[in-house]
Amino acid sequence: MGRGVRRSRGLGCPFDTGLMAMKDGDLVSFTRKALVVLLLAGLVTLAWDLSYLLILMFASVVVAVVLQAIAAHFQRLRIGSGLSVGLAVLSLLAIFAGLGMTFGGLVAHQFAELGGQLPQAVEAAQKQLNAWHIDYDLGQMAKLARAQFAEIFQRASGFVVALGGVVGDVAVVFVGGIFFAADPAFYRDGLLRLLPRSVEEQAREAFDDVGRGLHLWLKGQLLSSLFIAVVMLVGLLALGVPSAVALAILSGALDFIPYLGPVLAAVPGVLVAFSERPELALWTGGLFVAVQQLQGNIVQPMIQKSSVDLPPAVLLFAVIATGTLFGPPGVVLAAPMTIVGYILTQHFYIGGLLGREAKRPAKKPD
Repeated sequence: MGRGVRRSRGLGCPFDTGLMAMKDGDLVSFTRKALVVLLLAGLVTLAWDLSYLLILMFASVVVAVVLQAIAAHFQRLRIGSGLSVGLAVLSLLAIFAGLGMTFGGLVAHQFAELGGQLPQAVEAAQKQLNAWHIDYDLGQMAKLARAQFAEIFQRASGFVVALGGVVGDVAVVFVGGIFFAADPAFYRDGLLRLLPRSVEEQAREAFDDVGRGLHLWLKGQLLSSLFIAVVMLVGLLALGVPSAVALAILSGALDFIPYLGPVLAAVPGVLVAFSERPELALWTGGLFVAVQQLQGNIVQPMIQKSSVDLPPAVLLFAVIATGTLFGPPGVVLAAPMTIVGYILTQHFYIGGLLGREAKRPAKKPD
């Protein structure tokens, strides 16, 4: 019995000895790593709870890119950076005010007319489907779509209500964009100070590429949206589709949403045309398809040569992911968010961890 006891104690000795042999430095290192993991978990949880706030901050960064792009033209006249940003803000407000005074009445009338035509268009389309003996309830589909959009918006309503609604959000985004644009280096350097010195230079290069990539994307996207709006306006007017101006503006604006935007723009156009006559709806649908094919196969590749060449599949699933996580704001900001994620992945994972050459934005913006 005594030998058995001694053997059992002997079996425990290596484990006890291992614990006693652990160095103080190893214990400190283990504790530090555990605290880092807990800190990261806490930051992820906090970021999830403040996801809508982070979306507003990212939208402010996009606005800052717009202001910096306009301010660059003033800086070429040897005007200081702060004054250039101020002039950029005034220029942007003047552009919107001028467009509103010139076309505001027409656009408001067209959109009001479009809003009144859509229910009638759905009813007319339903009658035609019934006449063709096609068992499909468009009215029920419209109700389901409205319910889904209402649910998505409700998910983000907490922070929206706290800031006073959409107007409050727009104001916060615009003012935040002015702050970021006034001194981007200050915020970039402040963020770099939170990172280890070993990756500071790599992070600085990555952040510079992010700014350049967003600038190039915005420049290309504005050209693409303008192309869509002008061509759609000419085509819809030629076909005689009602509310052509509103539908063309809607098509250009929704072009900022990859893949999903053109589909959303085509639905009201086809329905309005269907309310006139079925063959007009067919021609209108063909116009939307033709313009999108022209834009996707000719205009977009030309733009991507001087921008960030994103894989189409990555952008498609990014739209779905950001829409699921952040609702409508995530869908609207899907493209710039994907660009930022793509560039950071290229720098820190492809270039930093794997040691391969990272893909970078094609060139510096003009």
